[in-house]
Amino acid sequence: MLNGSARWIMALSLVATLVGCATPPPEPPQPDAEPQPSIEQGELIGSGKASYYGSQHHNKLTANGERFDQGALTAAHRTLPFGAKVRVINTRNGKSVVVRINDRGPFVRGRVIDLSKAAFERIASTRSGVVRVRLERVD
Repeated sequence: MLNGSARWIMALSLVATLVGCATPPPEPPQPDAEPQPSIEQGELIGSGKASYYGSQHHNKLTANGERFDQGALTAAHRTLPFGAKVRVINTRNGKSVVVRINDRGPFVRGRVIDLSKAAFERIASTRSGVVRVRLERVD
């Protein structure tokens, strides 16, 4: 059996352990300081690497339900809405092309957009395969 001071120390230890395990109450969400502005025409919406769809994708269904046409000026982007128009600018040579988003992707790390073959050919040689680009909103 424990004496009085041993019980007191044991009780304090138990209380300290329980208090140490308690989590603080969650903080209420903070309102945004400023509303985010909408993206305007010509505004930069991203940059990174672009590649193009190979011919094996020609005539297959895209994420928006239309058939992929490697001769059309279209592209795949992870988050931009279908139908959005984007100017894709090759940062090395300054050439640009306007594409319409009709698919999702790319699913390769480090790439921001997949272009149709026709769109890619407007800004670079397909032999390069991947180029660094800047994306600007058009519509």
